[in-house]
Amino acid sequence: MAVVLQTDFAWPDVEIERSVIERAGHQLVTGTSAALPQDAIEALVAEHNPQAIMTCWAEVSAKAIDTPGDLAIVQRIGVGLDNIDVVAATMRGAWVANVPDYCVEEVSDHAVAMIMAWCRGLVAFDREVKAGRWNPAGAELRRGTTITVGLLGFGRIGQASARKLNGLGMSVLAYDMYPPAESGAVRMVTLDELTSESDVVVVHLPLTDDTHHLVNAKFLAAMRPRSLLVNVSRGPVVDTAALVDALDNGPLGSAALDVVEGEPDPPAELMARTDIVMTPHVAFSSDASLAELRRRSAEEVVRALAGQPLQYPCNLPVGA
Repeated sequence: MAVVLQTDFAWPDVEIERSVIERAGHQLVTGTSAALPQDAIEALVAEHNPQAIMTCWAEVSAKAIDTPGDLAIVQRIGVGLDNIDVVAATMRGAWVANVPDYCVEEVSDHAVAMIMAWCRGLVAFDREVKAGRWNPAGAELRRGTTITVGLLGFGRIGQASARKLNGLGMSVLAYDMYPPAESGAVRMVTLDELTSESDVVVVHLPLTDDTHHLVNAKFLAAMRPRSLLVNVSRGPVVDTAALVDALDNGPLGSAALDVVEGEPDPPAELMARTDIVMTPHVAFSSDASLAELRRRSAEEVVRALAGQPLQYPCNLPVGA
């Protein structure tokens, strides 16, 4: 019997994970629902000496990875790996895995919804009407079929967004560091072309050293006047100070953010702005996606503990 430590969870209970882990003959122990600080996670690892670690938002540091006597896998209950020291796990001989395709439809739906809300002024009108102002003459709305959307990143989620936006009659451009051989109705462009030709730019990128603050002052200055920036990937891909400046001084007109730097405590300079729509990092979420994520994460851990091939390995451990 192996011990599996689930550091945190963004749902009411861990019964799905527990049923998969315990059915395989292992023991599941958990931290708190909210992600604990790094040193507290390290203490949990030292206390339970797990053979597998599952993490949602909590940081799994090199120390946490090096502490267990026998560690088979660090499983991300999600997509991004920026909260796991992948290098340390690789050198330790432990697998790192994720579930990269569980929320493709949800995140792309969220991005499209943010774009359509901007086109039709839904959030702004809701605020105005509830504040007692009924002013249809002040509407500055857009016809969706005249909009060009630029996708910054064209992986699984970017391609799903493109399919939906094309279905709404919008023109879609995309930039990707590793463009696909076939992009269908989407025109692959350079980064400069993306910013200069798009009415909306949607960020669909993982957070890496290369993408950190990729959307910076230079990027934003090249966007079209009154354009919209949508971020449904990771907060630090966008430089907050540069975003505020581009909203204050142009050319950016609005932003729709599901993720921000510093979450779950968004920067104060973003909170009071009426030209920003914010949601609390929920683009991935639906009843179906969360159930799938939790089950598949636990099943990947069971495979690793049994020495079976993984579905979505993200590294090649030393000695594997």
